[in-house]
Amino acid sequence: MVLPAKIKAVLPESSAGELMLRMGFESSLILYPIMEYRRLFSKIGGLSDFNPEHRKLKRSFFSSITQVEIDGNGRINIPVAYLNYGKLEKEVIVIGMGTSIEIWNPELYQKYMIKDQEEFSQLAQKYLDE
Repeated sequence: MVLPAKIKAVLPESSAGELMLRMGFESSLILYPIMEYRRLFSKIGGLSDFNPEHRKLKRSFFSSITQVEIDGNGRINIPVAYLNYGKLEKEVIVIGMGTSIEIWNPELYQKYMIKDQEEFSQLAQKYLDE
């Protein structure tokens, strides 16, 4: 998959072409720049092995992640298991999420978008109005 130029342009230089790819939520894939992945790794890796919920979270997070590299043409190779998980075929939607990048099957993406502006307004007010 070719990363859009706008997405590639905002990746930190410290990533040096390395990204971490994870099976995300709602059948999306999530790309992390290496520095963001290290931040998450530190948080999740620091959870207690003596707590069953922590172990479950750690196991699920780390088992669904792999390293990918951006080649000279701005492409990443997505492993088949990840393509299957995301139900990705010919077309994908790539969304910058601030500290990560989501990759979606277009039909699934639409399913999880807010279509009602009133609902959007209520959520924005609930979580962003200070």
